[in-house]
Amino acid sequence: MDSLISTFHIDWKIIIAQAVNFAIVFVVLYIFALKPLVKLMAERAEKIAKGISDAKKSDELMKTVAEEQKENIIKLRKMSIDAQKELKKDLQKLKEEHVEEMTKDTEEWKKNRLKQMEIDKQVLIESAKKDVMHLAVLAAEKIMQDKNR
Repeated sequence: MDSLISTFHIDWKIIIAQAVNFAIVFVVLYIFALKPLVKLMAERAEKIAKGISDAKKSDELMKTVAEEQKENIIKLRKMSIDAQKELKKDLQKLKEEHVEEMTKDTEEWKKNRLKQMEIDKQVLIESAKKDVMHLAVLAAEKIMQDKNR
């Protein structure tokens, strides 16, 4: 072993000094570099885990919202169809009421028009009678004048 030490020129004092230097550098790096780096990596790992957890929750929430939206769309379609049917019924009812009202109004107008036509007929007959009587009187006067001449 002495020959090995003398061949490679190994000095125990230098090896011990280098070991002490290595230990000091290791402790300094451990305290000032490795601990903050481990702490930073742990914080980063927590943030990543929280982000993944939030993403999963968000995905579940989105699925729930999408299902609720589909259900609401189906409900709204049913409600609109029901409302449309009810509106058609109301429209048909109003149409029937207006048709009945128009029929009544038309029949009343016909009756009034017939009454008015009857009154006009009577007025024309009376007027014609007066005209005929007036013409008869004029004719009689003319005949009387012709006889007197």
